[in-house]
Amino acid sequence: MAKNVLLTGGSGFIGKYLTDILINNGFSVSVLSRSNKNNTDFITYYKWDLNRNYIDENAVLNADFIIHLAGEGIVEKRWTSRRKNDILESRIKPIELIYSVLQKNNKSLDAFVSASAVGIYGAETSDEICKENTAPANDFLGTTCQKWESTATKIKSLGIRTVKIRTGIVLGRNEGFLKKLLPGFKMGFGTILGSGAQFVPWIHIEDLCAVYLKAIQDEKLNGPYNATVLDNTTNETVSKTIAGLYGYSVWLPKVPAFVLKIVLGEMSIAILTGKRVSPEKIKNAGFRFQFEDLETALSNCIS
Repeated sequence: MAKNVLLTGGSGFIGKYLTDILINNGFSVSVLSRSNKNNTDFITYYKWDLNRNYIDENAVLNADFIIHLAGEGIVEKRWTSRRKNDILESRIKPIELIYSVLQKNNKSLDAFVSASAVGIYGAETSDEICKENTAPANDFLGTTCQKWESTATKIKSLGIRTVKIRTGIVLGRNEGFLKKLLPGFKMGFGTILGSGAQFVPWIHIEDLCAVYLKAIQDEKLNGPYNATVLDNTTNETVSKTIAGLYGYSVWLPKVPAFVLKIVLGEMSIAILTGKRVSPEKIKNAGFRFQFEDLETALSNCIS
């Protein structure tokens, strides 16, 4: 029988791509959903409700692997105190529910793989190249990612191989980062945000899904891995490259940082800051990126 992979966040941008890749590689997929959905030949849906701390235990008990992708969007809404709590809890609660089922039933897994983010290195711009052993930051993004990863370590305490994928900006067709960015560029109004000097550690959706596939297939992988391309891309580079693909040069003035701070509040730091992040560790584990050139990656998403 095919090995079963249980996904949290399986109906999201990354989850939908990853589901197809897992199925194409011979896995069966289970997805935790808040609504009732009909099963297919390759996907089984189970109910859960984080607000009621409920999860159908069969989802966990029937899984060989679990990939945790669920979490409220970082830049979807202003960072009020309540929103910050939702961002954190939506990442931690699923792990705690899964942990309780595993522990209660003495259930083991071949591996538990959790999403994380390069935000663990902090919301600031510097020339530092961050590696997995770089000290975490103490700001909101840094502490959120630390707690996220720390909760995943509870799964490891059960003797289960645990991998944490620290993801950068994900590039995909009509989804994620580009879904909000491209409409303005399509109309010829693309511009640079803030100084434009902030680094944008990015990864193409196909490469990210390949990282997750490797994480469950390669028994040697343990702990955190950065999932980004290191090419010194900045916000200015991204803007000029996208505009070029649409056949024009950026002509509008930069959007001043203070304007973004007024419009977005504290959340603006996620847009106005960025560090370089090294993928050396995952490469040393044998992973090879399909997309390492920004223009090629963006062209693939736009065309």
